[in-house]
Amino acid sequence: MSVDKAFRDMIRNEIEVQLKPLRDVVSRLESGTADLDALRNVAERLAPLAEVVGPLFGAQVAAAKPGRKAVGRPPAAARGAAASVSAGGKRRGRKPAAADGSRECAIVDCGKPSRTKGYCAAHYQKLRMLEKTNRRPSAWVDYAPANSVEDIKLPRGRAASKALAAAAQAANG
Repeated sequence: MSVDKAFRDMIRNEIEVQLKPLRDVVSRLESGTADLDALRNVAERLAPLAEVVGPLFGAQVAAAKPGRKAVGRPPAAARGAAASVSAGGKRRGRKPAAADGSRECAIVDCGKPSRTKGYCAAHYQKLRMLEKTNRRPSAWVDYAPANSVEDIKLPRGRAASKALAAAAQAANG
């Protein structure tokens, strides 16, 4: 039994040696949180005095009591103010519609409502593809007036690959 007891003591001593740095860190953390609690208590006791004296020295006092933020979307007034500040005063998105509230696609005789940059969804995709392949016609400008741009018929199949190669040569050459 003495060998068993000696073995247990040896293991217990080794564990104590290994755990000592961890215990030191935990005790320092506990003392630090006690300091934070004391600071929080002092701040809570001084809050009424800060509300009275703060405005005299130009300090801004928070209107709401400290705590949790409100759940959900902010009121409409707050959203509008935040949006104008974050966007840098510039309105993003679609340009304003005509006086009657509708805009047609910029392509002649398309008749669909415009979605992006004055073009309907189908013609905007065509515009993106033309830009990507460096074949955008000069008449296809952003935010073109309704029914002001002639549509182009793109080649398909072998003719399309030849047209792409010609466009690439023209861009390089």
